[in-house]
Amino acid sequence: MSSFDHTGLIKNINENLAPFRKSQPDAMQAFGQLAKASMADGVLSSKHKELIALAIGITQHCSGCIGFHIKALIRLGCARQELEEMLSVCVYMGGGPALMYASEALSAFEKMGETK
Repeated sequence: MSSFDHTGLIKNINENLAPFRKSQPDAMQAFGQLAKASMADGVLSSKHKELIALAIGITQHCSGCIGFHIKALIRLGCARQELEEMLSVCVYMGGGPALMYASEALSAFEKMGETK
């Protein structure tokens, strides 16, 4: 498993974006509203939407996305079996590179879940 620190990565991303949030408040507020509206429970649950978002993050090779969406999935009570089933679809659609990021997601799930 990866020794990547997703909690630290999330913290660094938030710190690095703080000045951008101040200089571009309208754009960042709009992005936040889009995220909130997109991820709200609807016909699909928030958990299913987070699984979709994580799948996209994995196939786009985005470690930051993995950190943020794993954190949300843990908060939403995602079971490891649900995560693993979604990861198998990522590997099917994204091949070897997706497998490497699936490993990263599993590691993040274990480490971030322990600190929950």
